Amino acid sequence: MKEFSEMNLKPELLKNLNKINFIKPTDVQEKVIPVVLQGTDVIVRAKTGTGKTAAFLIPILQKCIKSQNPEALIIVPTRELALQIADVAGKLKSSKDSITVIYGGASINVQMHNLRYGSNIIIGTPGRIIDLIKRKALHLNDLKFLVLDEADTMLDMGFIEDIEFIMSKTPSSKQTMLFSATIPEEIKNTAKRHMHNPLFLSIGSEEEIIISKIKHYYAISPNRLKFATLVAYINEYQPKKAIIFVHTKYFANKIYETLKQYNFNIVLLHGGLTQAKREVSVRIFRTHAQFLIATNIAARGLDIQGISHIINFDAPDTPHIYLHRVGRSARMNAEGTAFTIIEPDHKNIINEIEHSTNIKMEKLILNTAQFADMQLQNINTSDNYNRQNYSRDQNHRKRSNYRNKFRRY
Repeated sequence: MKEFSEMNLKPELLKNLNKINFIKPTDVQEKVIPVVLQGTDVIVRAKTGTGKTAAFLIPILQKCIKSQNPEALIIVPTRELALQIADVAGKLKSSKDSITVIYGGASINVQMHNLRYGSNIIIGTPGRIIDLIKRKALHLNDLKFLVLDEADTMLDMGFIEDIEFIMSKTPSSKQTMLFSATIPEEIKNTAKRHMHNPLFLSIGSEEEIIISKIKHYYAISPNRLKFATLVAYINEYQPKKAIIFVHTKYFANKIYETLKQYNFNIVLLHGGLTQAKREVSVRIFRTHAQFLIATNIAARGLDIQGISHIINFDAPDTPHIYLHRVGRSARMNAEGTAFTIIEPDHKNIINEIEHSTNIKMEKLILNTAQFADMQLQNINTSDNYNRQNYSRDQNHRKRSNYRNKFRRY
């Protein structure tokens, strides 16, 4: 594998790469960067945690020149991912480059001010990008590079029409880069309409893309013993660093409050928190917290090294969501463990995940007796039942739709 020093990069960019100890490119970087530097549109299929961010940032920073109007637009599904990319870009950029991050939940006036005074690299989420376009605060006439990161996730979140609108406001001469863990038909159709003879690059085998470095386990538990099952698993397997996924903000708060009472080193992340609180939670989890209790907001784009375990307190509703959740572990070729708590009436989820993703889930028998008295704080039993079943009923049709769509990755 060649080093970055052999790619004929600008001295300042190479110096900044060395500062953050980027010496040798990862597989995706080695294959993507030279092609993009040649001006070719690319569709890149690669699993999360392979170094995709630098794969598109390095050629953009290499080829951008300071301009008042945006030269590069990077579209991502979540605020957290936008901030992560901005952090990497900030470490690699030259003194002439200016970066603006735009997303909902932050002051639009500040973002408009930054755009007014000139930013040549924009990183943002679809909704806020469209808002700023319609306010005539964001002009894409001079755009040279467009990046769609986590494209399948944006499709899953219903952003496809937003993406089409944004792309329609960009010049046809731009160079487009699309990164995705999977390539559904909708993404292929978008590529045909908006890209110029894109080169398809598949990084790693199909088995590697579906996170084969993760060991997959589950336990069957009635709803009333799910919390005891969670604590029993933590007690027996001692996760070094774990994300605990739940369906709703309501139960995220309750599990967080209860685990805090038992002195767990835990932080909370869901869409009901302010952006400032979400950023603090991610920072604390990144640096020293052992557990992060989160809704699916953490399944999309969150890139934190050292996550050893993914725990699904609430089983994901589709194989697609399962892959996105467990993909937060096993980053950069590390190994990981995924554990899912399955209620007896929902055992079919195991078969759906195994069949759709070509993985094998192993059943665990946990000693929950010693934790049976541990209950979530301030939970109303009927409220618990109604919320759980409402969520399950609402998503039952989703699972059926995904069975064929994500039969194999």
